[in-house]
Amino acid sequence: MRIVFIIDPLDSLKPYKDTSLAIMREAAARGDELFVAGQHDLFLRHHEARLKVQSFQFSNGNTSWYTLGDAFEAAPHAFDAILMRKDPPFDNEYLYSTYLLEQAARQGARIYNNPAAIRDWNEKLAVLNFPQFAPTFLVSSEQSLIRAFLAEHRDIVVKPLDGMGGSGVFRLRHDDPNLGVILETVTSHGQQTIMAQRYLPAIVHGDKRIIIIDGEPLPYALARIPQHGETRGNLAAGGKGVAQPLTARDVEIASIVGPVLKQKGLFLVGLDVIGDYLTEINVTSPTGMVEIAAQTDCSPASILVSKLHHSISHS
Repeated sequence: MRIVFIIDPLDSLKPYKDTSLAIMREAAARGDELFVAGQHDLFLRHHEARLKVQSFQFSNGNTSWYTLGDAFEAAPHAFDAILMRKDPPFDNEYLYSTYLLEQAARQGARIYNNPAAIRDWNEKLAVLNFPQFAPTFLVSSEQSLIRAFLAEHRDIVVKPLDGMGGSGVFRLRHDDPNLGVILETVTSHGQQTIMAQRYLPAIVHGDKRIIIIDGEPLPYALARIPQHGETRGNLAAGGKGVAQPLTARDVEIASIVGPVLKQKGLFLVGLDVIGDYLTEINVTSPTGMVEIAAQTDCSPASILVSKLHHSISHS
């Protein structure tokens, strides 16, 4: 198989923990031919989608952990699969990339995840599709509405709709002396729409990442447990990742959400679950595979590559 990974700059990745690289290692071990591209290496020449790529190999050299071939231009459909693994934020450039990838798909390219679904399933707002699992929430830029939501629930979390890794997330209590300035900051003085959710005390036991591959969950979730004194469990915010078997509630959520994701062409997804509640659906570049593999007998990257090969051979 010839597989392209659209990822962030290689030197910005952490080889010991990056999920994209774990997938690439597994694919390479199976003899797949790997290529890498950046977000802006995808372009249109008139109506034709084109992609500038470089061949990629892992290296044991002293100066670098990878080697690259010369860059060349090709049609996206010349490859067996293209995995879009560019990290958020989901800004205008990311939006434009989904349009270009969608055109590539029309011309025969196999894109994982489906670019139209990435665009349509905002990682915070996607819980709207499963309100039975979501905690009570409010989406607004209006500070008076957010204040009223806080007055009702007394303890809430506010977060931007386009962030990642816990950036821009605040916990607010009804008596917070910094309430005004925090709301001004997160809403850009009423110009930016945010999500407010009722605070879930179960966060102390971890913000669980359930990885869904081709509609089915892995048997283990990665509970990201906040540091002492911290609200956010995100690994990027210092949370500790602990692999745990799925609970009955986790399985219930995944069994309902997974088939819908598969139908939409969302091949690799990370569900965020706190306690009994689904809080986010990560469709851009979900992580956690390396930590689960290190702590359990489960090999997420192997499962993904097997399912990817199956999907390609049956498409």
